[in-house]
Amino acid sequence: MTPNLAIVRIQVPEHSFWGFPIILPLFLLWIPALLLAPFALVILAFVCVAANISFFKTVTAAWGLLCALPGTDVRVTAEGKRINVRIL
Repeated sequence: MTPNLAIVRIQVPEHSFWGFPIILPLFLLWIPALLLAPFALVILAFVCVAANISFFKTVTAAWGLLCALPGTDVRVTAEGKRINVRIL
């Protein structure tokens, strides 16, 4: 399953509560991605030939990485600020 939504929440040091979640619709990125896919595949094919890497293994690995993104939960804390990113 490909990622459809990303939820970003930010907590600043002045406030003890989390801010409102920012919902980013990742499924809208599929429209330009589908339009640019033929160009990206041609460029990837040239890079794979130049680097002597299997094209099909590279595409399989990239697709596997993309499909593994849902369920990712990243939490970052720096200088008292907290950021939480969940990919659904």
